[in-house]
Amino acid sequence: MEFRGAKLALFLGGALLVIRRDRRADIPWPGRWDLPGGGREGTESPVDCVLRETLEEVGLALVPEDLRWGRAYPQNNGVVWFFAAELPGEMVERVRFGDEGEGWRLMSYEEYAGHPAAIPHFVARIGDYLEERGADKETPAT
Repeated sequence: MEFRGAKLALFLGGALLVIRRDRRADIPWPGRWDLPGGGREGTESPVDCVLRETLEEVGLALVPEDLRWGRAYPQNNGVVWFFAAELPGEMVERVRFGDEGEGWRLMSYEEYAGHPAAIPHFVARIGDYLEERGADKETPAT
């Protein structure tokens, strides 16, 4: 199954960075709280894709070593990779919002998981990461 895109659960100082999607009928999950990431361009790898998308969407130039976890999730139309990174809180000062979406903010995983505008399968995927890192779904403390 072909790789088609990648997403990143990005924790800055223990808080999850989320992006409010545009409220357009022609996109999936309009108006919901999304995560950095998007579709593959050309022949890029999942890591290259998520790093490019993170730079474009929130202005953070991450490197592959910043990614603590990754997993492929097969879907009907291809494989989407999901990554996680935990970086220091000072990185918030470097966030520069791109031109997609209505804005960004930080929230705890618990707040995201209970938010009516969260994207349900992202809640589950972040939960997968937190369980595997031994956090029992607690928000990371960085």
